[in-house]
Amino acid sequence: MFRKRFWVSLLLSIPVLLYTPMLQMWFGFRMPEFMGSQWMAALFAVIVFVYGGVPFIQMAVPEVRNRQPGMMLLISLAISVSFVYSLAALFFNLGEGFFWELVTLIDIMLLGHWIEMRSVRQASGALNALAKLMPDTAEHIMPDGSVHTMPVSSLKLNDLVLVRPGASVPADGVVADGESDVNEAMITGESLPVKKVAGAKVIAGSINQDGSLRVRVSAIGEQTALAGIMRLVREAQQSKSNTQILADKAAGWLFYLAIGVAALTAILWTITLGFDLFTLERVVTVLVIACPHALGLAVPLVVAISTTSAAQNGILVRNRLALETAREIDIVIFDKTGTLTKGEQGVVAVKTNGVDENHALALTAAVEADSEHIIARAIHDAAKEKNLHLPVVSDFEAIKGRGIRAKHNGKDLWVGGPRLLEMLNVQPDSVFLDFASSAGKKGQTVVYLIVDGKIFAALALADVIRPESYAAIKKLNEMNVQVAMLTGDSKDVAKSVADELGINLYFAEVLPEHKDQKVIELQKQGKKVAMVGDGVNDAPALTRADVGIAIGSGTDVAVESAGIILVKSNPLDVVKIFKLSRASYNKMIQNLIWASGYNIVALPLAAGILSFAGILLSPAVGALLMSVSTIVVAINAQLLRRVDLSE
Repeated sequence: MFRKRFWVSLLLSIPVLLYTPMLQMWFGFRMPEFMGSQWMAALFAVIVFVYGGVPFIQMAVPEVRNRQPGMMLLISLAISVSFVYSLAALFFNLGEGFFWELVTLIDIMLLGHWIEMRSVRQASGALNALAKLMPDTAEHIMPDGSVHTMPVSSLKLNDLVLVRPGASVPADGVVADGESDVNEAMITGESLPVKKVAGAKVIAGSINQDGSLRVRVSAIGEQTALAGIMRLVREAQQSKSNTQILADKAAGWLFYLAIGVAALTAILWTITLGFDLFTLERVVTVLVIACPHALGLAVPLVVAISTTSAAQNGILVRNRLALETAREIDIVIFDKTGTLTKGEQGVVAVKTNGVDENHALALTAAVEADSEHIIARAIHDAAKEKNLHLPVVSDFEAIKGRGIRAKHNGKDLWVGGPRLLEMLNVQPDSVFLDFASSAGKKGQTVVYLIVDGKIFAALALADVIRPESYAAIKKLNEMNVQVAMLTGDSKDVAKSVADELGINLYFAEVLPEHKDQKVIELQKQGKKVAMVGDGVNDAPALTRADVGIAIGSGTDVAVESAGIILVKSNPLDVVKIFKLSRASYNKMIQNLIWASGYNIVALPLAAGILSFAGILLSPAVGALLMSVSTIVVAINAQLLRRVDLSE
């Protein structure tokens, strides 16, 4: 709308400029005269006012009705005063009007608003990109095995859909059959494709790559992760921060300042010269210069860019205040299980007595291959990560409460813990005793591989620390943000993980219902606290903290207790939050200073304080200065896109 009105108004302004005597005198040209040519400037100026100026007046009505003066009211005052005076000057011989200043003022205002709307629209482009990820149709697999194409909106829960190579996943679901890599970058921020096999969850909008998948639909429509992400980003852009509230108040203050300076200008120049065109021109110029157009753009544009930038990095901002407060955080409390660690058992150490570690791990994994026990899966996954070839074993036998038995090359293999050693009456030597003692102090579980009555190897298992946790703790310390860890595990386990990560402050054996008390303790010390947890059993602590950060999978984005949600379970994203918070706040302050600070110089000039030196600002120049300020604010906000959160 602003773009169309700008171009039409600009074209209609040309006759006004050409038939303005003052401009003809300045530039030394004359236009053809004909009957009614003296009305050309006024006629086209009226059309420009009605077509391009009235929309501003309409937008000012709610400000008057709500008694909340702002930029629309100031714009309306400026153009209305100049319009009314110019008509009066034309019909009552009050002097030369300034129709040309009126039309150029309206043109520049329309241009500024077009730039603003265009910038905000570009800043919201990530939402449009997310929306485009959703396919319009899905290939529904019927009970008889036939495949029918149908609208995605017609899908129902538990429907089975076929996702071909290169196609987008139409709905959240679970892979029922097939194997493929899926690109989830636009949703989770994960740059590498994710391997999907039977039982794996897939997210609507992610792109299947090389294999075909049959997916059982688990969520549709507004319940999908993608819809949730878009909803949260939209809410975040609409929510207001403290800085944005300050900008709104500043616009109101500027209105009263403009009215006051305009009134003072009118009084002083009326006393000095009388109330004439010059005096009114000074008043109008004051109103134009004080227009808070740039001020109204200063914060919303940064908000739009920062929230979309966060979404592109796998960070969902539910509450703008949370992102703004993040820059003030003194200490971050991480829940251990599932946050700093993977929340699942893994092999953290292997000890052998003269035997190759990989061979021992492969042999143990082969014995545990058919077991679904959490320890068995951890051992099997460890062997899989190392691409170990598992030897062939046979004659499996589960020993209830003690372990498992099998045969390999005619030898008896046993895998189990201390109770298995008791049953077999096997005594570990000093090497394995020291290994078990050290693991026990760290809260780790020890499993033994026994071959023909002799201990072959010992494996220590524990909740595996995420590789990203090491870098996250290091970077937070470099940013002068203290790190603490909170866990319900024993002190030995907590100390082991804290020492491994270099965390000096930790709280162990804390029940979920008492976690928020630890947050309160730190807040009483005068610290700004951020809490990072899974958003479920950490809910009280997340709510109590100055900034609650929920960490979890992309399908669990609507955690009501947190202000910020991490799509990926990656502690490094917490570092990104602080970097983005600091960068966006700096941009807001820079924009606010620029948008309002130029009035300190411009308002006195507009009032004519340097008129004795021949320095005067016309309404058109005032409008130009205001628009330049708007453009500078827009460009400065766009620079936020260049902030590299990954460094």
